[in-house]
Amino acid sequence: MTQELWDLGKSILDGRYDDALLIVDELELMIRKSYIRNIRSFLIRLIIHLIKNQVEQRLINSWAASIKGSILEIQDLNLQDNKTYHYVKQCEWEDLLDAVYDAAIDPASAEIFDGLYTPKRLQTMLEKSLIVSIAKDFLNLTYTNSQKSLPAAIDEILINLPSGQE
Repeated sequence: MTQELWDLGKSILDGRYDDALLIVDELELMIRKSYIRNIRSFLIRLIIHLIKNQVEQRLINSWAASIKGSILEIQDLNLQDNKTYHYVKQCEWEDLLDAVYDAAIDPASAEIFDGLYTPKRLQTMLEKSLIVSIAKDFLNLTYTNSQKSLPAAIDEILINLPSGQE
């Protein structure tokens, strides 16, 4: 990014404004990719816990805290500095969730019942559409709730997960 900033400055000083605008576009894309990469890591953590919840049919406090923390971080990361636009729009989660789901299988298999199932075996046990649907429900909350009201809204979904009322 340092090179791009140097090139941007030079383009402006040289009066090459079309080049400068192209560099600005490139910088915006780099920033967006960086935010999405961070969001992706929290999505993986979310999906791992949803997979564990589905297979083990329980929800322990640390999993609930991790799910809540992931959603809160995603909301914070996804909202651009202008507080008006999102890096990932509400209609764009499908492809990202699909990729993240696949990335979450291996780490989830290592954690479920102390690694009892191979990733391949674990995949056959899961209802992917349900996990993705629950993840979308959590993600949708980030668009409709303030940072203050989001934790309580997350709790409402957590209660409906297997053993969530406990």
